[in-house]
Amino acid sequence: MEKKTYYVSVQAGTVLPNEGDAAFEFEIRATEEEVEQLIELFNSKRETEEDTFIRAPVPAIPYHQDEENDNYDAVLKQIYDKIYELGTEETKAAIAAMNLNAPEKTPI
Repeated sequence: MEKKTYYVSVQAGTVLPNEGDAAFEFEIRATEEEVEQLIELFNSKRETEEDTFIRAPVPAIPYHQDEENDNYDAVLKQIYDKIYELGTEETKAAIAAMNLNAPEKTPI
């Protein structure tokens, strides 16, 4: 399959074929199938966001001990991994600079 250029906004959860359609953070080169995979990850992100929103008013659960937040973080990491995989050199450099490899959790 032929790879085309797309413009991705993690915040908005969009993958657009035209640079001027909306604000974007990253440029990728992807097949239609790869774009669909990224869109599926954005859909998962929306679902996990809803779960964290429902849990948010419960102050007794610390962020680092919350399964919903762990799920959200995992999906967000998958999104950035996919964007890195498909990204241009500039995109890869920007994501590498974000240092997304967080240290292991330490038990309390």
